[in-house]
Parts: sequence; structure tokens; C-alpha cells
Amino acid sequence: MAREAIKARELKKERLVAKYAERRAQLKEAGDSIGLQKLPRSSSKVRLRNRCKLTGKPRGYIRVFGLCRNQFRELASAGKIPGVTKSSW
Repeated sequence: MAREAIKARELKKERLVAKYAERRAQLKEAGDSIGLQKLPRSSSKVRLRNRCKLTGKPRGYIRVFGLCRNQFRELASAGKIPGVTKSSW
């Protein structure tokens, strides 16, 4: 489980990306590399890391559900994720 500070840092980065997304797109379209350099570093979407919404774990992330594999399996087995059933063959 990730520390609360790491989860908070990622949340802060997500807010920065959302805040500067439009301005960043305009500068890219205009080809203004100097203007892009003046924006905060963490406002780039590339610097985000996908993390589990419950635990903050960065590995084994399932993008569709926003969960790590461990939490996904627990919730799916408990029947808390609609439309997901355990398969057997």
C-alpha cells in the first residue's frame, strides 16, 4: 500500500495536468517550445503514473477499472464490480 503522501502527490499532478491541458495544447499547436518550457514540469500528462484508486499501488494496474490486480480480484470475487464474473473452464 502506498503512503498517503504519494497518493496526494499524484492527485496534485492530476490537477495540474487538467489545469494546463488547454494552454499546453495551444502552445503545441503553435509550435512555441519556449512557452512550453515555461509551464510547470508536472503539468505534462507524461509525468502521471497510473495508480490504484484504493491502495495507490502503481504496479498491476487495470486501466478500465482503475484498480490494481489484487483489489480487482477481491472486489470481483465479492461481486462488487457489476458485470464481472469469475470464469472457469
